[in-house]
Amino acid sequence: MRIIISNQSELPIYAQIREQLKEQILNGQIPEGSTLPSIRQLAKEIGVSVITTTRAYSDLEAEGFIATMQGKGSVVLSKDNSMLQEQYLLRIEDGLTTAIETARVMGMPEEELEKIFQNLLHEMQDRR
Repeated sequence: MRIIISNQSELPIYAQIREQLKEQILNGQIPEGSTLPSIRQLAKEIGVSVITTTRAYSDLEAEGFIATMQGKGSVVLSKDNSMLQEQYLLRIEDGLTTAIETARVMGMPEEELEKIFQNLLHEMQDRR
């Protein structure tokens, strides 16, 4: 797990931590069932206050990415979790929206875009 804080970012530090942890959970770098570092440990590692890491973990818990258990720490929830599923769906929709908008800017016919999508699906299945 790697967290990089930027003083030039428009996001507050707690949001930078939250977003980086969220991204690492979504892309599988932090697998479900993994225990995150304690709030104090993470604060010390990245040089921020405990209040800042507490806010990041609280937000992640509210969004359904982690569960915090007294004495056991914070654990990454299963991908079957409905809130986490919603985040995956949003990610898919964002990617497809970007592809559709790009195709429209290019003047690409809808059928051609569908063909590209189908080809990519088949390529991904062949890699499995």
